[in-house]
Amino acid sequence: MDSRTKRRLSPEQLDAVTRDALGCGLASSVELTDGFANAVWRLDLDDGRQVVLKLGPPPDLRLLAYERHLLRTEAMVYHLAQPAGLPMPTLLKASFDDPALGGDYLILSALDGVPWNRTTLSPAEESALRFELGRCLARLHAIPGTGVFGYPYAGLTGRTWREAFLVMIGALLDDAVYYNTPLPATIVDIVGLVHMNAHVLDQVTTPSLVHFDMWPGNVFLNGDKTVEALIDHERAFWGDPLADFVTPTLFGELREDDPMLAGYRQERGPVTLDRDARMRITLYQVYLYLILLVEDGPRQYPEESYARIRDLTTRSLAACLDLLRAGLPEHARA
Repeated sequence: MDSRTKRRLSPEQLDAVTRDALGCGLASSVELTDGFANAVWRLDLDDGRQVVLKLGPPPDLRLLAYERHLLRTEAMVYHLAQPAGLPMPTLLKASFDDPALGGDYLILSALDGVPWNRTTLSPAEESALRFELGRCLARLHAIPGTGVFGYPYAGLTGRTWREAFLVMIGALLDDAVYYNTPLPATIVDIVGLVHMNAHVLDQVTTPSLVHFDMWPGNVFLNGDKTVEALIDHERAFWGDPLADFVTPTLFGELREDDPMLAGYRQERGPVTLDRDARMRITLYQVYLYLILLVEDGPRQYPEESYARIRDLTTRSLAACLDLLRAGLPEHARA
């Protein structure tokens, strides 16, 4: 989708980047337009290699608070997850505050497969893929952290998961105020509902590496319809593993019979979906739906592309807020 955050580079600029980073010239390039934040190109180099260039937003463009240093977060995930054997592209070059481009960029090995959301699957193939994705998420969550929760590169952190999550959602609501984002409830109502249910977050005592953008467009498949690679790790944070079940079930709910859960449990052990776990998932849905609404502020999506997403997200956010309200004692409900 087109947005203000996507920068434009000429073939001459792309050639200069590849020569400086990899010592090779550019033969041809194709812009990949599926993403929402970074500009991305698939590049054919004059030595026969194919690579992908991800270029961060203009450094002078105001973004959401959590989006500070997105590509540095993504580079961190590659450095941590590749040694753990997660299927993903190879990070070939990371440049931060690049003097020529005035921002951050990554160069990755190109993939051979196609995104999950562009593949026709039978019910059995879909089930097998969700099982495999569950195993991948379990391996990602097993990567040890440093004890800090939240987004280290964005400066949105806490000593506990409750503290970090409240900082994260508070920053996002500050962004909503700045961009005058239409929401299905007042900021005061949303803050109150989140805070009054935040005690369930205290069950999370160890920070796990959470991707938080694992929708089918970020899962590439091999020709045999198995997972080739997980991509786009820029939204990652240190937090609750349950948060990673939100995007694969976007605008829906996590069912106990989801093959993704079975794969996760096979790899990492029990996952209990009791009342408190469901409440934590609802809090993460609120956070994700707020992101999808507020991010239109800096990105200014084309109305014809964004209207359907905005309307569906607004309804879904309202439903989640109702669930948070229903979880409160009778005397505390509005």
